[in-house]
Amino acid sequence: MSVSNRTPSSTQTTPRTDNILLNVKGLKKYFPIQKGFLRRTVGYVKAVDDVTFFVREGETLGVVGESGCGKSTAGRSIIRLYEPTAGEIGFKSRELGSNGQTKTVNLTELSPQEMKAVRKEISMIFQDPVNSLNPRMSVSDIIAEPMVIHGMKMGQATEDIIVNLLERVGLRSDHLRRYPHEFSGGQRQRIGIARALSLNPSLVICDEPVSALDVSIQAQTLNLLQDLQKEFNLAYIFVAHDMSVVEHISDRVAVMYVGKIVEMAETDALFTNPLHPYTEALLSSVPKPDPLYKSHRIMMQGEVADPSNPPSGCYFHPRCRYAKDLCKQTTPEFRQVKPDHWTACHFAEELKLEGI
Repeated sequence: MSVSNRTPSSTQTTPRTDNILLNVKGLKKYFPIQKGFLRRTVGYVKAVDDVTFFVREGETLGVVGESGCGKSTAGRSIIRLYEPTAGEIGFKSRELGSNGQTKTVNLTELSPQEMKAVRKEISMIFQDPVNSLNPRMSVSDIIAEPMVIHGMKMGQATEDIIVNLLERVGLRSDHLRRYPHEFSGGQRQRIGIARALSLNPSLVICDEPVSALDVSIQAQTLNLLQDLQKEFNLAYIFVAHDMSVVEHISDRVAVMYVGKIVEMAETDALFTNPLHPYTEALLSSVPKPDPLYKSHRIMMQGEVADPSNPPSGCYFHPRCRYAKDLCKQTTPEFRQVKPDHWTACHFAEELKLEGI
């Protein structure tokens, strides 16, 4: 691995924009820091800081990074569980279209009524399969709740839909009248998946859906998600911190660090030929299945930057072994270096980084 002293090239290739379902530009979510008796705002936690990415129809975009980097906050801001501070969220909506045609809308500008309609098309699977299900509601009521909110009446037709969803996620019709505490963690997550599919969405935001499950159950859940994706032509934003899981399920991967996306590429390209030093460090931590393999794990120095007081220039420069003066002074542009391969590194064309 080496670093050249040449000035980084500004040449960019033309991005592919075919079949884009979701197009996020400059998304920011800042949380105010308030102190004193009068709760005066003295600063902001920049949980999501100028994030740009897109998701194509029927594909899986994996979002990976250390805990606290803003992965889940980005997902919740897209569906407006958190109101974005700034940015555009373009979404190809069939609910707001006309004459059977889709219409691309900016989710940040929609009224509450319009956003309610779009939420039929964007659903979410939450990380914790215990706390994300109401313990006082039966399985039938949990899955039916989104349908009732959007105007469907409970009856035989609705119950048939619920039974079909249960069977599609590997549960049985006799589970309808049971309650969440009667199921294992993996079964609870399947109930959450069925609920997410109840309104026939086109995009599902998966917020670390397997991190709380045993490894064997993780594999079953991942395979289920892939089967459902093929059957219903779903697009996924799959948030995770496990690189092995992300590699298994994702078509493309976005790597986040302190609220920013530092690299985004097709999965094979990112894992074999990373362009950002942080991605290289993450890949070096992935366990290898060969017991005779000698690990070359990169041990990053220092601590993760504070999102309420990030460093100047590149946020990663205090921990980067390739950092130069330019990295300390100037924020790198998130740019396309190779076809469908974006990164935010001044020296992306110069570094020779090691993948898997």
